[in-house]
Amino acid sequence: MPKLKINDQEIEVAPGTSILQAAEQLGIEIPRFCYHDKLSVPANCRMCLVELEGAPKPVASCAMACGDNMVVRTGSEKVKKGRKGVMEMMLINHPLDCPICDQGGECDLQDQAVAYGFDRSRYDENKRAVKDKYMGPVIKTVMTRCINCTRCIRFAEEIAGVDDLGQLNRGEDSEIGTFIEKAINSEMSGNLVDVCPVGALTSKPYAFKARPWELKKTETIDVHDALGCNIRVDSRGAEVMRVLPRLHEGINEEWIDDRTRHACDGLKYKRLDRPYIRKNGKMAEASWEEAFAFAADKLKAAGKGKAAAFAGDLCDVESMLALKDLMNANGVYNLECRVDGTNYDVRERAGYVFSSGIAAIEQADAILIVGTNPRKEAALVNARIRKTWLDKQIPVALVGAAADLNYPFTHLGAGLKDFEKVAADFVKKTGAKRPMMIVGAGIFAGESGSAVQGLMRRVAESIGAVSAEWIGFNVLHTAASRVGAIEIGFLPSMPFDAGQMDVVYLLGVDNEETLSQINPKAFVIYQGHHGDAGAKRADVIFPGAAYTEKSGLYVNTEGRVQMAKKAVDAPGVAREDWKILRALSVYTGTPLKYDDLFQLRARLVKEYPQFDVLDELPAVQWAAFGGEGAVPQGDLKNAIDDFYLTNVITKASPTMAECSRVLVHGEQMMEAAE
Repeated sequence: MPKLKINDQEIEVAPGTSILQAAEQLGIEIPRFCYHDKLSVPANCRMCLVELEGAPKPVASCAMACGDNMVVRTGSEKVKKGRKGVMEMMLINHPLDCPICDQGGECDLQDQAVAYGFDRSRYDENKRAVKDKYMGPVIKTVMTRCINCTRCIRFAEEIAGVDDLGQLNRGEDSEIGTFIEKAINSEMSGNLVDVCPVGALTSKPYAFKARPWELKKTETIDVHDALGCNIRVDSRGAEVMRVLPRLHEGINEEWIDDRTRHACDGLKYKRLDRPYIRKNGKMAEASWEEAFAFAADKLKAAGKGKAAAFAGDLCDVESMLALKDLMNANGVYNLECRVDGTNYDVRERAGYVFSSGIAAIEQADAILIVGTNPRKEAALVNARIRKTWLDKQIPVALVGAAADLNYPFTHLGAGLKDFEKVAADFVKKTGAKRPMMIVGAGIFAGESGSAVQGLMRRVAESIGAVSAEWIGFNVLHTAASRVGAIEIGFLPSMPFDAGQMDVVYLLGVDNEETLSQINPKAFVIYQGHHGDAGAKRADVIFPGAAYTEKSGLYVNTEGRVQMAKKAVDAPGVAREDWKILRALSVYTGTPLKYDDLFQLRARLVKEYPQFDVLDELPAVQWAAFGGEGAVPQGDLKNAIDDFYLTNVITKASPTMAECSRVLVHGEQMMEAAE
């Protein structure tokens, strides 16, 4: 391992470590523009120059590997002079529009110009201008600001897996853009704004909305899929202004997808901000007291076994536990969280979670994807698979509907016909020692779901995806609430038919699969935050809080417990979901035994101790799960068709509607024309 000195401090580093990385380990700052931890090294901005003893001129520290007995100086006069020259050249053509640039206050160029730049320029020529490019609904471009660091190109090619961006021309005429003007066709294109060190690429929906110092920053998690990506919600007053990623190497690294980032404007539209009750066939505003009394009377009057409760995809664990306690206290045990129509064995955790963990994808030497399109159902999982393929060129196979996954794969068929043989042949051909199966939860739909789950278990065992050192069987959910609901037992004590119920309680349920099965004459209580399909069907509406308006626990597809934190207040008289249920329990004559969130969580942890540990990947013990029987032989269908319109928040979002129009339906129209 090389030993070297940086600014008279000795350090021993791993072979291949760059001088810049070694300096970071010592806490020494070296400025940079083109270098990024997660991207390849181009060494084209030259801002990271350092003085290397024995070298004839300063060297780029990002591209120079550490060697034995090197002596490096990062703050010598030669280095300072070089950095001033580099910064002077960077600013030759950069426009003086910081006051109107959305990157203002967060701009690497601003910060480094102050810290390392010069207070004047020797250039008198006119600044050049570059035409702005169209890059889609979420990226605003001002290409005259571009410093040609190529971070956006490398992100698009290496992480997002699209080759839409490139560098055109040479010398002073160099510019970055799409070869043919088009939208960047990636679910992760919003990250281009994050990696851009200047204001060339900024967020189009956020343009001219706020300055960073005006915003309150809340660290929380995302609920638009089941990954639980770590995010930061920036808000001003009662409005969520933007969503940015937080670093979490185990889940989302430092990226988020466009739905997580830009669907937040849907929180402003179609909101339920007051209670409603149905009178004479029409919904009318009501007080909380009226709505509670109306709903409680119907719930108490329901015959034995004639009431049911469903929990939707965006619910937090506390609200589902409160609903479960309320229903049980009133003799109702018809509970269901699998509102997408899936049916699988939940006795063993290994049968319904992403057992190995998302980060363990990088340890696999072959991946078999079954019945899911991870690019749409979990874009960050897809990015992790692509990263592993780039690093190790591992073989990937897909069983199910063919899709563009941004990496090569072998399509082994559209259905489960001869699946055991197909899977065994794939693993045998690749010689994999640590194969991984990623199974979409959607394949467990219908009465045969348990049999399909049993087939998956047997195949995982037969191909070596399960051993003493390795559990590579993983279920990929799409609903943020699903695993948490299963963990607290929000499940029926025995099968029931929603079409036979007199009273149905919908906690954030807007799935057509569930709504279509409800008895047309049933009394429906809807509790949620958007006026969508569930509210349309309701007889009583309780306005709840969205994920940015309450604190709550969520369990991601790995089984990892994470906490969401309140960023803004709910609109109108809307309240947090557990508070609504606690108040309703008084009207039903069965008051719940907790009066605040701390008491509720204490009750949760007492019965389910796993919720006492936050942000840790739980250990999974392999055991038998699933059933026997025939499995469907038809083509498998993916759970998500339109990545941008998956829940009530995204359906209310103008940005997501535009993304769907341009990136989903626009492509389909082009294909139809061809």
